[in-house]
Parts: sequence; C-alpha cells; structure tokens
Amino acid sequence: MQKRIKNINKFTKQPIKYQNNIFKFLIKKGIKTKFGQEHNFNNITSYIKFKKQIPIRTYEELSKYILDAKKGKKNILWPGKVNWFAKSSGTTNSKSKFIPITKESLKDCHLKAGKDMLSLYENNFPTTNIYNGKGIMLGGSIEKSKDGNYKEGDLSAILLDEFPFWVSYHRVPDIKTATMKEWDEKLE
Repeated sequence: MQKRIKNINKFTKQPIKYQNNIFKFLIKKGIKTKFGQEHNFNNITSYIKFKKQIPIRTYEELSKYILDAKKGKKNILWPGKVNWFAKSSGTTNSKSKFIPITKESLKDCHLKAGKDMLSLYENNFPTTNIYNGKGIMLGGSIEKSKDGNYKEGDLSAILLDEFPFWVSYHRVPDIKTATMKEWDEKLE
C-alpha cells in the first residue's frame, strides 16, 4: 500500500501531466473501437481537438453503441467485450440506463479507487485495526442477461461480485445474500 501512496502523491503534485497521460491513453485505446473510428480518434492529438471532434451527446444518442455492446459485439465503445452493464436508477425519462463496464474499467477505475481509499486510510491511521474483523457489505442486485452475453445490475452488486478474494474474506454476508433483489430478505 505504501507504493500506492507514492503514486498518489505524484499524481497530486503534477495533476495536469498525469491527466494528459490518461487522456492520451484513452484516445489510443479508443482508436481501435467502432466509436473511435467513426469519430476519427486517430486525428485527435489534443484535448482541444477532442472537444471540436466529439460533441457532447445524450444517452439516447449513444444508445445504439450500447445496444451493440449488449448484443455481445466487441470493440464498440472500448476495446474488447463488455461483461457487465451497471443499471442506473432511471431518474431521467423514468427509464434505466445501462452503463458499460469492462474488465479494464472495473480494474483500473472502480477497484483501484477502493485500493486508493484503503491506502490513504492506512497512511493516515497507521495503527488501524480495519483488517481484524469483518465488515457488512450489501449491494443492489445483479442478474445474467436473457441471452447470457453479460450481467446487469446495480454497480454496487457488480463490484461485490467482482471484488478480489481477500475482500471477500473480510466481508459478510455471502455474495448471494448481499446481492438479493428483495432488500428486506437481505437484511434478515
């Protein structure tokens, strides 16, 4: 965890440099996708060019890409196949939206954020007993799609389902109970 603290400190001292590195990485990866090819990602060399080439759009305007990914098509919005779709609560237009979650985004965004949080906590509270017991972790529900191409559900359930084994060792209840649909049953 100390190695992670060193990296976090570097990021905070030079945020623009690291944000530009991430931007370049995302564009380079995006070149290989349907969206990237349709929007000439290979010509994007700066954030200014990105803003000019890629208009802000609504979920509905992106939905054709998401539907392709839900059908199991690869390299649509991100390289590879999408294994999970996080389902929104449906506050806009009263319809749920499906946010693609890839293995890479799960590892490099969601799970890494958890490691960063633990690293910062340990760094700020070196005598912590956080690992000496178990924590209650409950999430939303998750289910396989009808065609079996992916899993969909609340982001919290996707994370619980995909946490590394060492996290599972420190949590209760089991994954099946933690991701049940009925909240009252889950609490019993």
